[in-house]
Amino acid sequence: MRILKGLGLSVAIIFLVWSCKEKAENKSKASTPEKMMKLKTTVRPADFVDEIEGDSVGFYTLRNTNGIEITFTNYGQRLVSLHAPDKNGKFEDVVLGYATLKEFVENRNYYGSVIGRYGNRIGKGTFKIGDATYNLVKNNGENHLHGGTKGFESVVWKVDGFSENSISFSRISPDMEEGYPGNLDVKVIYTLNDSNELKIKYKATTDKATVVNLTNHSFFNLKGEGNGDITDHVVMINADAYTPVDDGLIPTGSIEKVAGTPFDFKTPKTIGRDIDSDFEQLKIGKGYDHNYVINATPKNEEGLKLTATITEPVSGRTMEVYTSEPGVQFYTGNFMNGSDIGKTGKPYLFRGSFCFETQHYPDSPNKPEFPSTLLNPGEVYETTTVYKFGVVEE
Repeated sequence: MRILKGLGLSVAIIFLVWSCKEKAENKSKASTPEKMMKLKTTVRPADFVDEIEGDSVGFYTLRNTNGIEITFTNYGQRLVSLHAPDKNGKFEDVVLGYATLKEFVENRNYYGSVIGRYGNRIGKGTFKIGDATYNLVKNNGENHLHGGTKGFESVVWKVDGFSENSISFSRISPDMEEGYPGNLDVKVIYTLNDSNELKIKYKATTDKATVVNLTNHSFFNLKGEGNGDITDHVVMINADAYTPVDDGLIPTGSIEKVAGTPFDFKTPKTIGRDIDSDFEQLKIGKGYDHNYVINATPKNEEGLKLTATITEPVSGRTMEVYTSEPGVQFYTGNFMNGSDIGKTGKPYLFRGSFCFETQHYPDSPNKPEFPSTLLNPGEVYETTTVYKFGVVEE
């Protein structure tokens, strides 16, 4: 496989804000029909106009001059669609999701959303800070997953504003929301640059000691959403080790080498090559659903660690992941079963997507040997992740 390339040109950004009522902090004009016709989006902006618990929900589009188009709703900061070209210049929407806001609200899922306060699982739904014990909502058997029953994916975020090429969201998560201590002030900025990089920058502060682990939960299929499974995608993960899990997908606390196991992606291979191997960890996860310990090098120009590269061999579409986080959850759509119908009316089949959720390790609040997720008053939580899109160089 040759070196991957982006499509770097200067960036132009447009956005649409459809709102049921005007608010001082988020006023804009609806896009004209002419502009609407130029959009590639697989959804109708009007289907994302509503009001939830008194807060206006709208639809926002970023697009650069290469034609890459990314749409968002401020409900859960969800990345609704992402159109990227193949080696022949044909664009496809490569992220999974629903066609309407109503479906996102009614169906329990994480498609394209921000995750918080804590991405991934916390064992037994409990942790301690000093002498204080905190009991979280248990929404994954006896464990806590992705922030609880009403995590960051299920609330309306304030849209703070736009620059020429970005959109920013903010929200204060109140003290004891889903069981977490402290009023957590969260800001997230998404930027589409001239190298076809979607950069996500997270920032948070608290007035009381708490734990924080934010991520984005986009489900990707570089063939196009709903276009079959992802087992033929070729993946490289820049990690020498991973964190094995118990039957509840909670890390055991050990960190084990991937060498000599089906978890070794240091040399690129297809997702499907080893996924059905007779290996206990794969049986537990019904495939890959594990945290990888990212190697410290190589890094990009901003000092972000290369995390993974993904190539879809037929279309030639590629994706690279970079992050400042110590870990990444690699998930291969093992719990998808065709019951979800996507934006274009196609069922989302078993292993119909992959996720790379950059993160601190699962259950870190209960594993002192893992990198800490503790945030104290006066400290600032900051982390950055980049998803870069391109095509295979001929």
